[in-house]
Amino acid sequence: MTELVFLKLGGSLITDKTRPYTARFDKLKILAKEVQSALSSTPDLRLILGHGSGSFGHYAVKEHLPSTRFPLPMGRGNGTEAFAEVWYRASQLNRYVIEALHEARLPSMAIQPSACVISRNGAIETWDVSPIESALNAGVVPVIYGDMAFDSVRGGAVLSTEILMFYLAHRLKPMRILLAGIEAAVWADFPVRRQKIGKVTPSSYNGLANKVGGSHGVDVTGGMKSKVEEMVSLVEQIPNLNVQIFSGEESGNVGQALNGAILGTLIQSD
Repeated sequence: MTELVFLKLGGSLITDKTRPYTARFDKLKILAKEVQSALSSTPDLRLILGHGSGSFGHYAVKEHLPSTRFPLPMGRGNGTEAFAEVWYRASQLNRYVIEALHEARLPSMAIQPSACVISRNGAIETWDVSPIESALNAGVVPVIYGDMAFDSVRGGAVLSTEILMFYLAHRLKPMRILLAGIEAAVWADFPVRRQKIGKVTPSSYNGLANKVGGSHGVDVTGGMKSKVEEMVSLVEQIPNLNVQIFSGEESGNVGQALNGAILGTLIQSD
């Protein structure tokens, strides 16, 4: 039986989020090989791969696009330059990811959100996903990533990989979403990391919300707390969906998760 899985390689995993515009090239090569190996061993697995912007997009937003600038004064001027700079940095990291996948001989193609998504006040309004479906049917891995988008209200908006996956999940109905970062799980005492949260459901999250912390390094899209809230909301809306938040830092974890292992924190409906 064919299974559709979404995998996100977090920005904290593929970049050094404490240093602007710094990719972890060796880690990218390792992760690409793990993904290629998992797909080769599981022919019925279909994959949409996403990645965060890490120290590329997040630093560019912080430096050039503070939230007080919305709505952007689109047209020649600072708003346009800021939009283009964030776009450039996000696409720069995406190219590094695609190069690692190409080196691992994994057929893949970038699906650039800024070229095909229109948002309204920060939420996706239109997105023709047929190229993604065609890529999946052809055995090509579509690669999406956090990016800028033209916004009918704000002028421009930052769309995180989670927002993109949220939209795609409703359209394409994956069975699993795997979020690989540097954290082994969601922690109730971040950054101490002694109290692992093994499972989160919509009903249990109410008691955990104040315990889930932020992120390692700069993150303009809300860090861990935002990710967990988005995924809890998603499993409420798609009850058969399972989400895992786990460490991609440990060797072999990404491949194991793709092949069905339960790692880190599991998020599912009640």
